[in-house]
Amino acid sequence: MNIQWYPGHMTKAKRAMQTDVKLVDLIIELVDGRAPMASRNPEIDELGKGKGRLILLNKADLASEQANLAWMDFFQKKGFEVMKVDARSRADLKQIHVHIQQACREKIERDRRRGILNRPIRAMVAGIPNVGKSTFINSLSGRASAKTGNRPGVTKGNQWIRLNKQVELLDTPGILWPRFDDQEAGLRLAFLGSINDEILDLEELASELAARLTSIAPGALKERYGIEEDGAGGYELLCRIAKARACLSKGGEIDCNRASRLFLEEFRSGRLGRITLELPGEYEAAGEKEAVKKEKKAPAGGKASRTGTEPAGEREHTSRRGQEESKTGQEESEKEQKMYREGKEKAGWQEN
Repeated sequence: MNIQWYPGHMTKAKRAMQTDVKLVDLIIELVDGRAPMASRNPEIDELGKGKGRLILLNKADLASEQANLAWMDFFQKKGFEVMKVDARSRADLKQIHVHIQQACREKIERDRRRGILNRPIRAMVAGIPNVGKSTFINSLSGRASAKTGNRPGVTKGNQWIRLNKQVELLDTPGILWPRFDDQEAGLRLAFLGSINDEILDLEELASELAARLTSIAPGALKERYGIEEDGAGGYELLCRIAKARACLSKGGEIDCNRASRLFLEEFRSGRLGRITLELPGEYEAAGEKEAVKKEKKAPAGGKASRTGTEPAGEREHTSRRGQEESKTGQEESEKEQKMYREGKEKAGWQEN
């Protein structure tokens, strides 16, 4: 199954995000806890260079708790502030401000050195379609500030929302990427509902998911539908689900399209149990292979330092940069405030 979905509004939204990121101190990135890496936009790290970063494992209540902990450890080791949440639960979000402050500690300290006190943290909320950004914002703000819907593509434009005197949020539309180089990631996103079902062959998708669940979550199909798994192929399992749920046409024939929609909806809503589609190990192994390739390609005497010692030229550059930052700090702050005011006028503003 070749999966590609990139509606026209995403191109416009991506351009807006590239501009608006200059207005913020922090990127709060929501990922789906059932497929945390597949649900990350690969362009977000480049976009977020120099910004505070907070990753929220959303829908963690639908994912394996053991896998949640493994993913938190994975992202923490990469230097991200990370938290697992259910965006629908305000109780889950009580600690969010602590994580925001921690993710922005360098910015807060930099402001303090410049003599800038109590400036609100401005955060961009980013993530792929249907990952729960608008639900997260509404739960955090305590009101319906952002449109929500159980389908991808509900949020079409940017909007600013003030949570309190300390934090201001910029909501952005869900953005995928023009081409899935990794079709496995595209398939996992389709399982989760982050890609419009209308462009997919749902029978093929549901058959593939059923086959995978026999190894990812053995016994889940039997417990939910009372069917035997016994090494059957995906389509056969789908037919068994159709019979178990009486998904039949008027002539008594199996209605696999109806069964596919039912099965996918029940998986996505967690009725088959807490299931995680991917684990950190496969990405750690891939990362190690990539590191070996880069090491082999790196020219002798290049910038890379096997000992981790910073070259003298780099130390001088870092020192000079620090002096320049201190000297121009106030000018930068005034420029940021001007950009911020202009950005709010363009993006729209909501006071809470």
